[in-house]
Amino acid sequence: MENKKTDKYSIRFNIMAILLIAIFCFAISPITLQNDTFYTIKIGEHIIENGIDMQDPFSFHDLKYTYPHWLYDVGIYLIYSIGGQTAIYISTVALCIMLGILMYLTNVKLTKNKLTSFVITIGAMYLLKDYIAARAQLVTFIFFILTIYCIERFLETKNKKYAISLIIIPIVIANVHVAVFPFYFVLYLPYIAEYIIYSLANFNFIRNNIKLKNINKKLDKLQDETEIKETKVKIIELNEKNRILQEKREKIDKNAYKIKITKNSNVKALIIVMIICLFAGLITPLGTTPYTYLVKTMQGNTTQNINEHLPLTLINNVNFMCVLIVFFAILIFTDTKIRLCDLFMLRRTYFTYFLYKKARVYVYINV
Repeated sequence: MENKKTDKYSIRFNIMAILLIAIFCFAISPITLQNDTFYTIKIGEHIIENGIDMQDPFSFHDLKYTYPHWLYDVGIYLIYSIGGQTAIYISTVALCIMLGILMYLTNVKLTKNKLTSFVITIGAMYLLKDYIAARAQLVTFIFFILTIYCIERFLETKNKKYAISLIIIPIVIANVHVAVFPFYFVLYLPYIAEYIIYSLANFNFIRNNIKLKNINKKLDKLQDETEIKETKVKIIELNEKNRILQEKREKIDKNAYKIKITKNSNVKALIIVMIICLFAGLITPLGTTPYTYLVKTMQGNTTQNINEHLPLTLINNVNFMCVLIVFFAILIFTDTKIRLCDLFMLRRTYFTYFLYKKARVYVYINV
């Protein structure tokens, strides 16, 4: 009876949370269009009429152009053709609501606490309000959220559908927003780093297990009774060493101060998925652009002249400082514990933020 009441409460809370998030996302979606949106519309029209010619169609100097978000440009042009600027506004609202709902569902999956997930989602969407626009980045935000969700679900279940989703996502990103294609793989690194650190910390335990497997195989082939007895003694000794190591590991995990390190054997399969995804950038009419665009962009003078490429000046970003202070305050002054992979995720996003201002979205989403 209590379980039924709990289920009803959970369903009602989810419905109300999703409804409130949708209303909030609708409220923060700007009705005005950015200048880039009009350029996007014309680029989409040009692609449909002339294809991807890798030349700037609006230059008198025959400049090269890589069409970094050609698929989004085409999509926006088609939406504009159907309903003009009103249709673009509606599509922006729909994508914003989708982002908010996906963020909430992902947070629920990770934290298991619906109220906390709701508050975090509203806070993150508020911080993202300045970046809600009819631009390719809005679609990218959604796919990064889906990536985190699919990685977590794959590590938990090893279900093939999540692996397939993880392979499809970078293909879409390589065509929708090529500049952030390399960032997709950065999302894998915290999980891989945690697995490596866990393996190093439990090296003796893992080595003993490998020895046990080899000895057991050898035992099946032995016929001499003396050798059989000696081998069984070795097995008993290794099992005893493993028992002691296991007890120490459990004690450390139980009394972990702030950071939890967990073992997940599915990370090995996740690494294989990531390697497969490395070739996803080839499935685009842009050639090798997904692998070179970001590097070439950051090698130019855009990091001194374009606002989005400027590194962070901490004093000029109150939102970032507030997020940073609140996060460390919760971690330091409460009993809250954090997974090592999550700590790596946050460290990576904060560090990237100081190098590349566009990375702010990863900070907001991960927090």
